[in-house]
Amino acid sequence: MPSVAIVGGGHNGLTAAAYLARAGVQVTVLERLHHPGGAAVSAEAFPGLDARLSRYSYLVSLLPERIIRDLGLDVRLARRRYSSYTPLPGSDRGLLVDAGDEAATRASFAALGAAADADGFAAFYGRTTRLAASLFPTLTDRLPTREAARAAAGADSAWGEIVDAPIAEAIEAAVQHDLVRGVVATDALIGTFAALDDPGLEQNRCLLYHVIGGGTGDWDVPIGGMGQVSGGLERAARDAGATILTDVEVTRVTPDGEVTWAERGPVPLGTELTAQFDLVLSAVAPHVLAGLLGEDGPEGWTRPEGAQVKVNMLLSRLPRLREGVAPEAAFGGTFHINEGYERLGAAYREAASGRIPDPLPCEIYCHSLTDPTILGDDLRASGAQTLTVFGLHAPDRLVDAESNDRMRAELLQAVVASLDSVLAEPIEPLLLADGSGAPAIEARTTLDIEQALGMPGGHIFHGDLSWPWLEQEATSVAEAWGVETPFARILMAGSGARRGGAVSGIGGHNAAHAALELLGPELA
Repeated sequence: MPSVAIVGGGHNGLTAAAYLARAGVQVTVLERLHHPGGAAVSAEAFPGLDARLSRYSYLVSLLPERIIRDLGLDVRLARRRYSSYTPLPGSDRGLLVDAGDEAATRASFAALGAAADADGFAAFYGRTTRLAASLFPTLTDRLPTREAARAAAGADSAWGEIVDAPIAEAIEAAVQHDLVRGVVATDALIGTFAALDDPGLEQNRCLLYHVIGGGTGDWDVPIGGMGQVSGGLERAARDAGATILTDVEVTRVTPDGEVTWAERGPVPLGTELTAQFDLVLSAVAPHVLAGLLGEDGPEGWTRPEGAQVKVNMLLSRLPRLREGVAPEAAFGGTFHINEGYERLGAAYREAASGRIPDPLPCEIYCHSLTDPTILGDDLRASGAQTLTVFGLHAPDRLVDAESNDRMRAELLQAVVASLDSVLAEPIEPLLLADGSGAPAIEARTTLDIEQALGMPGGHIFHGDLSWPWLEQEATSVAEAWGVETPFARILMAGSGARRGGAVSGIGGHNAAHAALELLGPELA
């Protein structure tokens, strides 16, 4: 029986384990944390308060129905009625994009003074949807070439706008109002530290992955919390016969498939064990794998830089807004704060110079509106709500081991100040108290994320995203699936794979399929 080691038990590692074990492969998953799931877990963030928060990963868009179906996952995704709400700072106006009422959306554009942008906004996302419809089905197959992908997308898609020039050009051509431009621009910046006109197009690749999920670009809430996704994948892997070891630290990987690990315990590491495997699948970041390979590690796998602060909070109720829009509508989708186009550009420049942007651009998601089941009965009956905040342009360069506690407090203060700037009342009096009497609010810097989850630089994608195609035909099975490394017996299976990033399972799916082809046609 062929054997495979999977380094890292996050959702991608579990996906790969489930596919391989179901095909009859002897699979060993090695996870350093006390539980599998990585960032895609639910947790009781505030002791004494019965709320299971998706603490690090918030929404689902890129998880293919194929994976859910293949592995028999009990994962239900709920569509949010509202796409987004964006208040105009310093005013009592805002833009509410209502996915269920086009007339109401157009009226909101008009009230903002941006009536002329309603058509351009809709047309731009119509073109991204056509691109999504052609590209998303390819993410779980062998990679197409650029030429084939472009031909499939068609001339009336957003291909040229997203692929051929900095996204700033497309945004500025499509819409004119600063706030409307900012709503579009944020999809290019979440998890990425780049200027919108960067010629390297990192921001374009980020936007591409944000608008192609499911073939529509919709971002959904997993019912029961993100732990339902990783929990379902863990059950699928275990039921298929995979061995999942937790509380173990992988200390060494060799190009010929040898893996060394040790149990974690009261002392940093216990007795080391070494085993030989036919293949090794790396579901950790490329930079982490480079460290495990030691002198064999490629020089190009440098430490990436994440660029966000994450804040979770539990409120007695939703806050009132300056505009007449109902809080349930405003927080029912993505709530944009201080994310106008010019503010996003200024915030990037401020952060690049080593300062916390002021005000800090933020996005808020209220999972409990769409999925009240994450709250216990008493909290649900009381009207309590969760808010999870993603603060943009808070790069890893702002923190280090010595300054992390101070910077965490300053970033949390920046998030609260940014939110208060667009509300009709301050947020802090609405915070519930946990079991110890402390306010139910927490912040996670990039360094906190690295220390908790092993993501270097706190980079939520494990590194820069890649285009989901090849410039020319693949020369190997691993390259065809987008999971190649310089070593034939090591495959990339996490977010660092060519089509990795976000909660999708795509990296694990594709690594498993490449592995099955390599291990023998009778398995594939």
